[in-house]
Amino acid sequence: MTLTATTPPAARAASRLETPWWRDAVVYQVYIRSFADGDGDGTGDLAGLRARLPHLASLGVDAVWINPWYPSPMADSGYDVADYRAVEPLFGDLEQASAMIAEAHQLGLRVILDVVPNHLSDEHAWFQAALASAPGSHERSRFVFRDGRGAAGELPPNDWTSHFGGPAWTRVVEAVGDEAHPAGEPGQWYLHLFNTKQPDVDWTSEEVREEYDDVLRFWFDRGVDGFRIDVAHGLTKHADLPDVGEREFPHQPFGAGDHPFLDRDDVHEVYRRWRALADSYDEPRVFVAEAWTGDPARLGMYLRPDELHTAFNFDFLVSAWREPELRTVIDGTLAAHDAVGAPPTWVLSNHDVYREVSRYAREQDRPQLRNEGDFAGRPADLAVGLRRARAAALLMLALPGGAYVYQGAELGLPEVEDLPEESLQDPVWFQSGGEHRGRDGCRVPLPWSGRTAPFGFSDRADGAAPTGEPWLPQPASFAGMTAADQDGDPTSTLELYRSALSLRRSLEALGDGSMAWVDSGEGARDGVLAFTREPGFACWVNLSEQPVALPAGAEVLLASGALGGGDGAAALLPTDTAVWLRR
Repeated sequence: MTLTATTPPAARAASRLETPWWRDAVVYQVYIRSFADGDGDGTGDLAGLRARLPHLASLGVDAVWINPWYPSPMADSGYDVADYRAVEPLFGDLEQASAMIAEAHQLGLRVILDVVPNHLSDEHAWFQAALASAPGSHERSRFVFRDGRGAAGELPPNDWTSHFGGPAWTRVVEAVGDEAHPAGEPGQWYLHLFNTKQPDVDWTSEEVREEYDDVLRFWFDRGVDGFRIDVAHGLTKHADLPDVGEREFPHQPFGAGDHPFLDRDDVHEVYRRWRALADSYDEPRVFVAEAWTGDPARLGMYLRPDELHTAFNFDFLVSAWREPELRTVIDGTLAAHDAVGAPPTWVLSNHDVYREVSRYAREQDRPQLRNEGDFAGRPADLAVGLRRARAAALLMLALPGGAYVYQGAELGLPEVEDLPEESLQDPVWFQSGGEHRGRDGCRVPLPWSGRTAPFGFSDRADGAAPTGEPWLPQPASFAGMTAADQDGDPTSTLELYRSALSLRRSLEALGDGSMAWVDSGEGARDGVLAFTREPGFACWVNLSEQPVALPAGAEVLLASGALGGGDGAAALLPTDTAVWLRR
């Protein structure tokens, strides 16, 4: 049951008007291939996004982050960029992109794009020139080319492995040779920490740095408000390219900046340069980092006043639905961010991880649940998962700072875990030899309306029938979970999000700022997270196995589920339920 306050939705509270928007923004992530298909070909596009912008405005978010929309061979769903200054024809064109940005601004929505600075597509003009040039050439200096080990260079330069599985090096056949590398013979190796079709660029090259400066300006000058930085903890590599050995990342501490290609200290030079560029605009542009560090203090280094504005809090995302872990993550996050004067950015899901409904549907028997192995083959109770996901949403939106909402979270969608193998497209599936199914299960196209696939995903403005099937199949279980089904239903997850975001805008206590744990009475008991924010707000989350009595006299503003009690008794907060209170 959703309980809402009588206070009407309002613009941002007066005392918060001077707060920079990014310090407490709620940003909606659009995975463009799966958000909405405006031309009916089965692939999401700009026409579909433009048609659904009112949905985002009515939801109450402040901004939209769009996954890569640049021309790409789609070896990794657009994260293999072939041209940064254009739009992938599957999605539309530059004119449509400009129109979308303007329309979003008219609705009060900021626009954040994705930049992928660690690698390019192997079809990018730079890499094609590198392949057509000799070892040691200027064209190759933009990438990480090295001679192999072994008597004839037949072994990779080191032991690095791809994040997608398999070696991180591929050997090329030389088109233009020299004495050491004859033309037409296997020659040098190039580094690709992801797909073989995603060669890493070399950030020691000033030309590379200037190119990305210009890419940022290109889009900033077209009205884009900021960028999400893919693999922000990557980019720079140790000059000697040493073996990784037994070092693990990010789940095991490995020391300050001593990994040969992840979270290195010299990567911060890049972000100081980018921050200066963003600050050069009359209305400064902003950045959010995808930075996996495994250490709140290391994450805080990315958020120093002369570097990036915000960074996703992945420790919060992967934490089990257990009070000790969540409390520890929240405390560590607040301390690390306070040390550098930055706001936390909370997130429950994205296009790379299991959806929170399905994560929380499993037994929470380990501190973190993130990888496919934490879920595959383990029983799932999706009703429990949804109840916990709804409570987690209220927890996230009540914490100090900003938050990101992945598309479909507002509908309570679970992971689609039974996609047919023949439909899988994630490179993780192919590079692991079918050992890992990859991330397609959280990328299935959204259900908007109707009782059968494509569930309104491919609705065309002209009313004509779709010409193609959705690029990933939608399950029959989406019936009853569509945006149309949930619209106006006070018990739905969609209306819970709308109510929470409306209250978040109108309550002075929420957004940027501080919090204090309730450290006496029921709030201190095991399994309960309870905190206050001033003026006059409290959030209680019950992760224990028993109902918890709420403070007498507190006014319920919003609850993630039905409360117990009644007939004059104190309200009871059931297990896996969160509530917002006015004190």
